Amino acid sequence: MGYTADERLAASPEEGRYLEAVFTLGAQVGTHAEDPARPVYVVEVTEVSPIRVPSGRLVVASPWPDDSDRELPTPAGRELKDRIPPGVHRVQASWTEAPYEYNGEQFDGREEVAVRLLVSDAPVACWEAALGVGESIEQIVPGERPIFDSEENMGSFADATAWPSLTEPFRRFWLDVDAGKQDASRATESLDESFERVSDEALEADLVTFPTGGGTIVWLGRTETGSIASIVTVGPAFFHNELVTSRVSRAARTRL
Repeated sequence: MGYTADERLAASPEEGRYLEAVFTLGAQVGTHAEDPARPVYVVEVTEVSPIRVPSGRLVVASPWPDDSDRELPTPAGRELKDRIPPGVHRVQASWTEAPYEYNGEQFDGREEVAVRLLVSDAPVACWEAALGVGESIEQIVPGERPIFDSEENMGSFADATAWPSLTEPFRRFWLDVDAGKQDASRATESLDESFERVSDEALEADLVTFPTGGGTIVWLGRTETGSIASIVTVGPAFFHNELVTSRVSRAARTRL
């Protein structure tokens, strides 16, 4: 008998269909927000970066400190309760296009709609919402999903043991801004306009960022035996029947 997810965490049929489709080229994942007759398809799945997770303990959280806390401490990363095999894994992004016109100008509506950490190529048999360390399934309210808040509309995958050092460039940036430094910048590697990487060579660990919006759900794709094949993050809005194509621009998602 295969693995069965607890019903309080298991994806609904609608959620499961979306999670199966969102990394499938050519699959429809919604309709245009302003034209329900126009479908939105997955047009590309890109390789973002390899990521080293030597401890097997994974944090999925925003790397930014809470800028309402004037002390700007190291952000409290939400470490997943389930561990993954230690080693190097792949981070991938799924992209859609939903062309639209705004003020007489045409836009391709290209958007990153989901990100995943690929643990193995084994088929996913079921999806369930991930719990964090210290969270209990008994605390789950029926119909709700555990989420992480994404400061600066940014999330990240990172090795938990290296979390303080991997998030230091983001904390340091805010400290420099608060100190009034005009040339404040963060010491991260830009992977493209949407993703960044930070590495700790002493611990041989990495952090890879990705854009988010609002509360973000982390989904575990499990095999028939219950092992984790992939970890996917999507915002709850993407499970509606429409995809909004006029979301906040990437340039405004993080403070540059």
